[in-house]
Amino acid sequence: MKKQGQQKKEYKECGSASISRRVSSGAMLVALAMIFSYVESLIPINLGVPGIKLGVANLVTVTGLYILAPMEVFVVVILRVLLVGFMFGNGMSILYSLAGGILSFLVMLLLKRIKGFSMIGVSIAGGVSHNIGQIAVAMCVLENTKLVYYLPVLMIAGTITGILIGVVSQKILPAVSQGAGAERKNG
Repeated sequence: MKKQGQQKKEYKECGSASISRRVSSGAMLVALAMIFSYVESLIPINLGVPGIKLGVANLVTVTGLYILAPMEVFVVVILRVLLVGFMFGNGMSILYSLAGGILSFLVMLLLKRIKGFSMIGVSIAGGVSHNIGQIAVAMCVLENTKLVYYLPVLMIAGTITGILIGVVSQKILPAVSQGAGAERKNG
């Protein structure tokens, strides 16, 4: 009888350690994504087209999809958008980033689960869908459907940045997955 109580206690301790590890990993990823966002804001990229960014913070999202549970990645995306928006942006930037971030996350999660897409393909879809989400919100907010004409330029930019982020994510995944406990991967 004593042995069963001891086992239950061990399971409980193991579970709380797992939760603590997951929370600390998630917090670290949010912090890393925030740092990436801040550093990216310091890099002047002027291609003559407003709104084009490298999306370096998406390294965290893309890589996270391959080492974390989907809900954990979703929470990281939402927290990053909100915290970066409150620190460096405004209400409208939060709205645009939430739309892009959520749509991008959902599309990447779906394509990853289909199993026919490489990490680079998933990243490209994420970059393109992020821009689609932002244009959709802009069209609603500004009540101007002509913004859709801006979409082809943003889709090209999303494809290029998606390739870059996908390649880097693919290169860092082996090292990151060892440290994050890839056995937690879910999906």
